[in-house]
Amino acid sequence: MLKKDQLTAHEKAILVGVILPRQTRWEVEENLSELQLLARTAGVQVVDKIMQDRDRINPTYFIGSGKVEQLAQLVKMHGVTAVIFDDDLTPAQVRNLEKATGVKIIDRSTLILDIFAKHARTREAKTQVELAQLQYLLPRLTRQWTHLSRQVGGIGTKGPGETQLETDRRLIRKRIEFLRKELSKIDQQRSIRRKRREGIFKASLIGYTNVGKSTIMNLLSNAGVTVEDQLFATLDSTVRRVWLDRDHQILLSDTVGFIRKLPHHLVASFKSTLDEVRDADLLLHVVDISHPQFKEQIQTVNHVLQEIGVADKPVLMIFNKIDRLKEKHIIGALKAEFPGSVFISAARHIQIEYLKRVLIDFIEKHYVEGEVVIPLQFSGLISLVHDLGIVESENFSDSVVTIQFRSTIPNKYKILRHVRETIRDYRNQVRA
Repeated sequence: MLKKDQLTAHEKAILVGVILPRQTRWEVEENLSELQLLARTAGVQVVDKIMQDRDRINPTYFIGSGKVEQLAQLVKMHGVTAVIFDDDLTPAQVRNLEKATGVKIIDRSTLILDIFAKHARTREAKTQVELAQLQYLLPRLTRQWTHLSRQVGGIGTKGPGETQLETDRRLIRKRIEFLRKELSKIDQQRSIRRKRREGIFKASLIGYTNVGKSTIMNLLSNAGVTVEDQLFATLDSTVRRVWLDRDHQILLSDTVGFIRKLPHHLVASFKSTLDEVRDADLLLHVVDISHPQFKEQIQTVNHVLQEIGVADKPVLMIFNKIDRLKEKHIIGALKAEFPGSVFISAARHIQIEYLKRVLIDFIEKHYVEGEVVIPLQFSGLISLVHDLGIVESENFSDSVVTIQFRSTIPNKYKILRHVRETIRDYRNQVRA
């Protein structure tokens, strides 16, 4: 991967935002505050922020030429090494701004991708991040970039008559194709694992980044997921078996957090990770109730859910961090606005048992009763009923056991089908 725009620890930067006619100053200030958190997560110290009201974007500099002069002066005054814009820039705008300021110009997508690259730990996460980086880089490739042939090939990488820029583009396309094939293999492996888990109720933790999903995951499952007070601390989805009580278990998954202006190619690259969300029976939408803009964060998450095609799935709203809430009266209003929602503090273990009871109630509403008669010689079928349902009673006779059970509708028919087919195949073998 190219390292040209990668930020290093202890860099200093200035943030830049633009207020367009359909935006309010408050909205852009909030976006810049979030951009500052992103910069801090990347190890960058923000020394100043500037905003400009504009009727439209300047195609040359994104901001006005007068603001560029002011920005250049601030760069010299603060001794910064980078300027970070809260929106995506064109390659021409980046070149012009770098020439005018003499420092690196980073846009929001580049910063997010840089953070993802630093937090990627597993093969899957690293592959997904590299693919997203290269897809973002390809249309922005110019002669100012370090030659890829030095990193990806050397002798024999340059075709006859090709310019270095053409060679770099060809190498990036080749690498993108390779990464897509790798992700396809990973996705197939995940699909196999998901098929093995078909019989168990699945819930997936979703929400804005840094709302406490990983804390809830660790509390319910002892998963040991990284918990840090920074954005995108968790990239890889973690799936754990959780016993809510003696009879009810779920598979709980923790996924990457969402954020405003999340790059589309990043969402696409994390398809296999987000498949845990698509495969879930219930989405647990975790909200940081103490955050001043938590309702805007809810809207952002709902928008991403629509984007990945799961907006119609059942959702349980979990308002976390109630211990940090100063205005307790808003809980009553939120209960009316979001019926059935749960209010907890994962860090303080407040109302966690109530959350478990709500999950059990949800599972019970989606369970039906069933009965199956199994010859005693088929002990594996008896275990199957225990694995896929909740056994109410077992009545044994000399040769068979009659089992009364409850399970989800798909699991009920799966049990009945397995029992019927296993007994039929055995009888056919005996006759043969």
